[in-house]
Amino acid sequence: MKKKETMNAETVCAELQRQRDLGVDLDDILTLAVSLLHESTPRFHWTGIYELFPDRVLRLGPFLGAPTDHVFIGVGEGVCGTAVAEQRNMNVPDVTKAQNYLACSTATRSELVVLIRDHEQIYAQIDIDSHELDAFDPAVETEVEKVATWLAVLYRERESVGVRAL
Repeated sequence: MKKKETMNAETVCAELQRQRDLGVDLDDILTLAVSLLHESTPRFHWTGIYELFPDRVLRLGPFLGAPTDHVFIGVGEGVCGTAVAEQRNMNVPDVTKAQNYLACSTATRSELVVLIRDHEQIYAQIDIDSHELDAFDPAVETEVEKVATWLAVLYRERESVGVRAL
């Protein structure tokens, strides 16, 4: 499939909602979310979800792109762990200037980390790498945030029925 120039969160969330209405479980919805995000723009070269566990370790879930050695990331480590430690999204236009960057690929030039959260409760994060410098403009970041907000509802619901709280 040829990637479009920009992503549209409403389209992504509508498809995720359609799958949810069909009874698809959270893990399969996360896999679909990664796929839809990854295919939404040619600037997304690696797209994945890291889930935050009670031991304060991010564990890699579904992803598309080159394999990575970083399947476990401690809170405070790298861009992903720093986003959780500082409880904020991170848009890094040039990873060579990030002191704590964990190199997943020598081709990566910029990274976007968007927390999947409900207020202070962080469940997971969407991590996107690009081979282009400054690949994530504010519009793209906003669209990814909308998908993260939609996914947070599923995590909150799963937690409320007593399934492994993250």
